[in-house]
Amino acid sequence: MNIKNYMKILRPKQWMKNFFVMLPLFFGGELFNGKALLAGAITFLAYSFAASSIYCFNDIHDVDDDRRHPVKCLRPIASGAVSASVAYVLMFICFALSMLSMLFLPDYALQTGGILLLYWLLNLAYCARLKQYAIIDVCIVAFGFVLRLLAGGFATHIPLSKWIVLMTFLITLFMSFAKRRDDVIRMERTGEAPRKNTIRYNLTFINQAITITASVTLVCYIMYTVSPEVIQNFQTDYLYLTTIFVLVGLLRYIQLTVVDQKSGDPTKVLLKDRFTQLVVVAWLLTFLLIIYVLKG
Repeated sequence: MNIKNYMKILRPKQWMKNFFVMLPLFFGGELFNGKALLAGAITFLAYSFAASSIYCFNDIHDVDDDRRHPVKCLRPIASGAVSASVAYVLMFICFALSMLSMLFLPDYALQTGGILLLYWLLNLAYCARLKQYAIIDVCIVAFGFVLRLLAGGFATHIPLSKWIVLMTFLITLFMSFAKRRDDVIRMERTGEAPRKNTIRYNLTFINQAITITASVTLVCYIMYTVSPEVIQNFQTDYLYLTTIFVLVGLLRYIQLTVVDQKSGDPTKVLLKDRFTQLVVVAWLLTFLLIIYVLKG
């Protein structure tokens, strides 16, 4: 039994995406609320187990395509290191752990569990069929992050601003288009489409889609920081100052996508690109300073 191969299937590094369930705590000003923080942590674990379950199914379903891919052929199932039957067992164990985690939520376990189940079923449909359709594929990925956000809101009992929901969808849609650009570049270099729907994308379309989503994301963030409800909630009108970090972050990601052509894995970008990390940390610290220290 090779634990490393199992970890490759479960992809724990990708769990960082599930920190989106903690955003209601952050934007709701409840980051130091112990009960809400515990509920958010439980929801994070539940989504992480659900995501690993989906990764198992994806690798089982895509095994033939993965074997023809220059990088994905090294995945445990595609390489033959782990059998499909073992992967199915891992898939259902992770799903069971995900749903059982809901029992430990202090409140709104049924609603949070319902959103989690919807997320799981939607992603199974995505892996099995829906990812073959261009535009629909990136929209489903972005909607998956919205579901994370909604689950975090229910679990922590924190109302969500419409701006937060819109920004979550837009920023993840932006990153999804950037990731698809990497597929288009690879298709142009090798003559073979990494995904079945890659032929429905080209650089002109992808570049325009990235520009549009980045622009709307920035405008949406500005509208969030100056909206009366947000100013009243945080008792400060200085949040607009954090816009500079959002703008720089978007420009850096576009640079990585268009100039460096390193947008294939958003998680890897966040884990390895020091510039991006500095911008995110600066934004977080500035936001925290404004809403927790300088409010009022």
